Amino acid sequence: MSAGPRPLAPDPRERPIGVFDSGVGGLTVLHELLVMLPQEDFIYLGDTARFPYGERSPAELERFAVELAEELLKRRAKLLVVACNAATSAALPALRRRMLETTLGVDVLGVVRPEALRAVAATRNGRIGLLATPTTVASRAYEDAVSTIDPHVSLYPVACPGLAAIIQEGREFDGDTVALVREACAPLREADVDTVILGCTHYPLIGRMLQRILGPRVMLVASGAALARQVEHALSARNLRNPNAREGDYRFLCTGDAEAFHALGTRFLQMPLGPIEHVRVGPAAVDDLEGATG
Repeated sequence: MSAGPRPLAPDPRERPIGVFDSGVGGLTVLHELLVMLPQEDFIYLGDTARFPYGERSPAELERFAVELAEELLKRRAKLLVVACNAATSAALPALRRRMLETTLGVDVLGVVRPEALRAVAATRNGRIGLLATPTTVASRAYEDAVSTIDPHVSLYPVACPGLAAIIQEGREFDGDTVALVREACAPLREADVDTVILGCTHYPLIGRMLQRILGPRVMLVASGAALARQVEHALSARNLRNPNAREGDYRFLCTGDAEAFHALGTRFLQMPLGPIEHVRVGPAAVDDLEGATG
């Protein structure tokens, strides 16, 4: 945790890893990154002003993803992690093309393929469930990933509209929440899946509820640990591992209310957050610039 930006590092290996999400859900991914890569510095950007992403169009998500990535590139990120299932599903190919056009040639990693790989490796009966937002389900990104890894494995997707927003609000879960989750899980129980992909970074927060409803023999697959391993491999392949032995820093940006982000974020990250910097991206940032120079 850092109280302010570190000086720009001349050695590219000492630059931070950029992580972005639609809100605070991606902090569940950042948690795993901090644990597995303690010597690295991280910058996390939560687009809370435009949350939720789960029912946005692919064109909107592509534009949002590029805007957030460019904000992190301004801060000299050496690698980008899309800690949002909806943005990964809709925008990852376009975002990778855009980043390759930059002089930095920054790699971009998303959550879909690491989760799919882990789920295919875990299933015993070849029947995998997916709980995700409507946009992620409609993209068929998980179907494509799973069938590419193993065409003999079947995927059973279930869209969960509104669930991510309920979790992000931070309210105490009530009977209506349990009923919503139970309804989402019903098709997966009927399909006799033995593995379920949590296709939204908010869903690990209700992992115990899901496990109770689905049963103890069903394995839940979240994106954090699998993606952290992929990040570790990517850094090694590009010779970008931070050579310092010190514990790295992490800091936070958000496009919405910084106090609200801080209040919610601790629950998701399970570590101290420190100060939150408010930023404006995309058209909002252009409006600010024109107002300052007009």
